[in-house]
Amino acid sequence: MNKRFLTTTLALTIGFSTVGMVQPTVQPIEVEAATTTNALNNSQAVNAKADQLIQTGKSLIGKATYSNSVYKATYPYKFSCASFIMYIFEKNGVDLATYNEDYMLQQGTSVNRNQLQKGDLLFFKSKKTGTDPDHVGMYIGNNKMIHMADSKQNIVISDLNSKPYYKDNYVGARRVLPTLLSANPATKGDKIVENAFNYKNKVTMSSTNNEASLRFTAPGYVDFVYRKSGVKLGTTNLKELMNVGTTVSRTNLKKGDLVFFNSVKGSKTPSLVAIYAGDQRIIIPSSSGITTRVLMVDYYKEHYITAKRVF
Repeated sequence: MNKRFLTTTLALTIGFSTVGMVQPTVQPIEVEAATTTNALNNSQAVNAKADQLIQTGKSLIGKATYSNSVYKATYPYKFSCASFIMYIFEKNGVDLATYNEDYMLQQGTSVNRNQLQKGDLLFFKSKKTGTDPDHVGMYIGNNKMIHMADSKQNIVISDLNSKPYYKDNYVGARRVLPTLLSANPATKGDKIVENAFNYKNKVTMSSTNNEASLRFTAPGYVDFVYRKSGVKLGTTNLKELMNVGTTVSRTNLKKGDLVFFNSVKGSKTPSLVAIYAGDQRIIIPSSSGITTRVLMVDYYKEHYITAKRVF
């Protein structure tokens, strides 16, 4: 995937691509965020989720074309290899929060090639320079993966022994299921993250807070989500919010922690608050809407202030 893939293109396409479009059915059409029945150590839940991912991926064969510069999530779909993976996970309630292979490679846990399971992400690198992978697919069992191959093949299912490419350029595999699903029983952090995802497309960001109409400022949205999850923060003021709870290190973040960022490097004044969703993912409410990203992005590294545990 071309790392010059434009963030603005992605954001604009997500926001406006549904206007005036007629799309064929993609199954499943929509699955809610991971629920309390999903277990970290429940192989049945993981297998069921993997089967959903595979079904969605297969349903897009013949309906999507390759593009490393445009992301289009309605018919006729346009994906890069990584945004294809991002899409099928997001449609099934598992938000990877990134469309870059190198960030995907840092999520979940490493898996040996002889221990692959359905839903594992497979990474390849054919470039002779750099260290980042340039291709990603998803393992579907029986030594096969589904992936957005290139502009000639588009989405295909490939046997890992069918071409020298898959052996010679193999980088590794990551198991993001079950680490991106809720525990069973769900923890307080799981409930916060679930509520944040469930309300992501139901609220309107505003300069004032009105719970009845689901209109919130960024800290107002955070306060709302936490109250829905049984945690009272006691403020909808961003600066005051940063003084709630206890400070935790960036290396010790847990689901439900609040993460604060500045707009000017080195400043201790927060301009942004995010909900930590686990595995380097953050849910960010802002005036432009609610988005998900990964902490590995340079901007969030450079503008990070602190994190607070509030329950």
